Amino acid sequence: MRMSTPHESSLGREVAYPTRYDPGLLFPIPRAGARAELGLATGEALPFAGHDRWHAYELSWLDGRGKPCVATATVQVPASSPNLVESKSLKLYLNSLNAHRFDSAEAVLACIAGDLSRSAGAPVTVAFGLPPMAATADDEGESLDAIEADFDRYGPPDATLLSARAGDIVEEHLQSSLLKSNCPVTGQPDWASVHLRYRGPRIDRTGLLRYLVSFREHAEFHEQCVERIFLDVLRKCAPQSLSVEARYTRRGGLDINPWRGTDDTTPPPARRDERQ
Repeated sequence: MRMSTPHESSLGREVAYPTRYDPGLLFPIPRAGARAELGLATGEALPFAGHDRWHAYELSWLDGRGKPCVATATVQVPASSPNLVESKSLKLYLNSLNAHRFDSAEAVLACIAGDLSRSAGAPVTVAFGLPPMAATADDEGESLDAIEADFDRYGPPDATLLSARAGDIVEEHLQSSLLKSNCPVTGQPDWASVHLRYRGPRIDRTGLLRYLVSFREHAEFHEQCVERIFLDVLRKCAPQSLSVEARYTRRGGLDINPWRGTDDTTPPPARRDERQ
């Protein structure tokens, strides 16, 4: 199993389309380095629970008689895993199943789960199908995007923009569709909506939106951006309970939805955005 830096992966390079099943295409990236940059020491207990939920829209294989089968799938990698799986390598790996014969659909799921678990270094779950689209605006929380303010900080992320009123305790679900960051290897834009649920001192909404916009020219992987948002809000606003989820738009038949929350929170309902 390969494991090194993102610059040594297939990301941003021209690669041959896989013509046979190859789990060696998966490229794990240790989480420890990025977490150390956020002040999390290797070996210490993580201040959050969470997962990285992938939606796969382009999954295909051959049945025992050689007939093509197609499906969608949801993959969930625990945030406690020592490695994340680089997105282009995941796409190439899934494409390598296209010409491989399986005796059953269950065998496909078992194969993918086993290969991804070995790559991530922890149990990964895989199921056919996708979560539903978000039903109503009320389910999606209160949008910050209509706030009128001056914006002049687009990177690096500026946690000094965050603040909260200590004596005003509330419980809120806030969301914005204005999160954008860039791939740290290719420089391509990554677009997402972010959902922040918290209980504690009332967070200044204008400052929160300006903070999210300050990711606009920042280069970092999706999972690391969500962990940065979680830790910055936790440290600057001192909520008693906090949940941060980002739903990134699709690229190469995949989208990712990282979630991080304090130990008292439960994962938010699995939903997809209209942009996904």
